[in-house]
Amino acid sequence: MEIKNKKNVYLGMSADLLHPGHLNIINEAAKYGRLTIGLLTDKAIASYKRIPVMSFEQRKIVVEAIKYVDKVVPQETLDYSANLEKYKPDFVVHGDDWKEGVQKATRQKVIEVLKKWGGTLVEVPYTKGISSTQLINATREIGTTPQIRLSLLRRMLQAKDCIKIMEVHSGISGLIVENVKVKKNENILEFDGMWGSSLSDSSSRGKPDIEAVDPSSRLDLLNQILEVTTKPIIYDADTGGLPEHFVFTIKNLERLGVSAVIIEDKTGLKQNSLFGNDVEQTQDDPIKFAQKISLAKKNQLTEDFMVIARIESLILEKPMSDAQYRADCYIEAGADGIMIHSRKKTPDEVLTFAKFFKEKYPHKVLVVVPTSYSSVYDYELAAAGVNVIIYANHLIRASYPAMLKVAEEILHEGRTSSVEDKLMSISEVLKFISSL
Repeated sequence: MEIKNKKNVYLGMSADLLHPGHLNIINEAAKYGRLTIGLLTDKAIASYKRIPVMSFEQRKIVVEAIKYVDKVVPQETLDYSANLEKYKPDFVVHGDDWKEGVQKATRQKVIEVLKKWGGTLVEVPYTKGISSTQLINATREIGTTPQIRLSLLRRMLQAKDCIKIMEVHSGISGLIVENVKVKKNENILEFDGMWGSSLSDSSSRGKPDIEAVDPSSRLDLLNQILEVTTKPIIYDADTGGLPEHFVFTIKNLERLGVSAVIIEDKTGLKQNSLFGNDVEQTQDDPIKFAQKISLAKKNQLTEDFMVIARIESLILEKPMSDAQYRADCYIEAGADGIMIHSRKKTPDEVLTFAKFFKEKYPHKVLVVVPTSYSSVYDYELAAAGVNVIIYANHLIRASYPAMLKVAEEILHEGRTSSVEDKLMSISEVLKFISSL
């Protein structure tokens, strides 16, 4: 195709999984002049849906190889304005499917910006019957590999300021976290990954949270969840055990495709942290615990795997300076991030720690678990510099009262008809499982 003029054309796209619709709009756009592709970065895409299957660098290589593409530039936001002001194209080309939904406001802004220099918006009819979302969903139905899943957490942390992780304790709870979505202000919200909780795992087996479930049994359950999901998993390893044993745990988690492990700086018989000083709990020597972190980092198999240190100082009512000192020790030992824990009803001490930590270690990961201080909003924690919010036990806690109520009512009524409105039908259960 011969370009008959030298006008500049701008086409913004994600180009995650290329299909005939992409090629069609590229061909149409190239008819208007020299074509610049504004390739949305991972962060731009993650602002309104799941991060892309391919990284920005991978997608850029593919798009640059397409005929008629003159150059590829990063588009850092869903909003085109910055790139349009920079390149001042004569034409902006887009599919006509953005007149409604999340991109409606973006379209209107493009029109307004183009008016400044007399640019034109060209809308190409949407190619029906195929989309990147359909292809991605079809790919996820097939499943994922340990290597792909393991790297997802780091990619998410690079693409999003704050990610939300929900506890899982069974295959079906994993499926819920994998697929639950809500629409809010034209955005589709979903959880970014899963938390393999020691508390939830123990509770689902009817056992106390004292490391009574052996590591092999926990990894077996974890594998069941991995079989039916694709999102990244962060594993709760309690204290990690002996340093030499923890090394083998790390390697097993990596082989399974787990993205990160969190270990807490306590010793002795495990007691749930939210008991605080109400029960006897002993915090490990920070230098000794740092050595465990260092050994783990030296023996991990991949660069993508993350070891995060959980600090219990505030739980045990020690001064903030103790938590800060431990954070320094653990980061120096190679920890990829810190989880700061608190059992206060307000987030004040967590926010104080966050201010210290993000000023000193802006590129390290900060994790919080707002179980006790549950009134704080996710956006408030994100604004404080929190990178990962873990909802650590909410699904297992929701399941118990629901099951108990149904069991009591069946006993009381002597039949099951009165509880049917509280249950999924068998056909719904089978449909839910088979459709994923």
